[in-house]
Amino acid sequence: MTAAMLSPQLSDEAALIVLVTERVRRSGSSFYWAMRLMPTVRRQAMYAVYAFCREVDDIVDEPGETADKRRRLAEWRDDIAALYAGRPARLALAAALARPIERFDLPAEDFIAVVDGCEMDIGAGVVRPDMPTLELYCDRVACAVGRLSVRIFGDFTPHSLEVAHHQGRALQLTNILRDVLEDAKIGRLYLPDDLLTRYGIAGRDPMAVAHHPHIALVCRDLGEIARRHFTLAQVAMAKCSRRSMRPAAIMMAMYRDIFDRLEAARWQPPESLHVPKARKIWCALRHGLF
Repeated sequence: MTAAMLSPQLSDEAALIVLVTERVRRSGSSFYWAMRLMPTVRRQAMYAVYAFCREVDDIVDEPGETADKRRRLAEWRDDIAALYAGRPARLALAAALARPIERFDLPAEDFIAVVDGCEMDIGAGVVRPDMPTLELYCDRVACAVGRLSVRIFGDFTPHSLEVAHHQGRALQLTNILRDVLEDAKIGRLYLPDDLLTRYGIAGRDPMAVAHHPHIALVCRDLGEIARRHFTLAQVAMAKCSRRSMRPAAIMMAMYRDIFDRLEAARWQPPESLHVPKARKIWCALRHGLF
């Protein structure tokens, strides 16, 4: 069933808008500054999508039993199926997706991909994946969000899907490179087995791997893959509407700043790097006004 066939019954759409807006604002994410310059209807749709992403990600990251986390993710899958079947969702943040799905013809498979990607982090999680598994993880947790986003931005073309493909990978790999030690502290290791093996790093203990003397070489090589995706995303973005792609351009600028600082630190930053608020505002103004 297509999004055009949806007719969900929302008891208070205005209350849902307030709910998702507050959820996004409290997240403190760089995405907030990219989204807030969008026209009202598109901004509200992006807030709903982002609130969904934050919610399913928090289910996995917050303390709790594995079985309960899988149950809660299953509730999200059920609600997404309900929305596309024209039935009301039980979860408030899921109900907030109904209007964006209808207005922008958002595909169900991309929402499910995000849930599936988050589920990869449950239990043992992603530890030393092979490259195809890392590619799948990036596609689910980042590129799927990009595919939803470009439909909302208003320039849905094959080139915009290329932006989603390459920028999603560039941003997610930058996150991985930034958070090697932070991820290791919670038992996760997203650096690919292929590169770890290349530099003689054995074992599956994330903390031991994170402190290996050759870890910077692994990050350098993964950084080259991220760099290629940044470049290809920019090439694809140049073929799209500049006005529509402003939110993507803002995110690109913010994450490229993190990437450049990681490279300057030889892939071993003293602490996890984040974009200062002043830099977020500058990127938003720069791409929003010019």
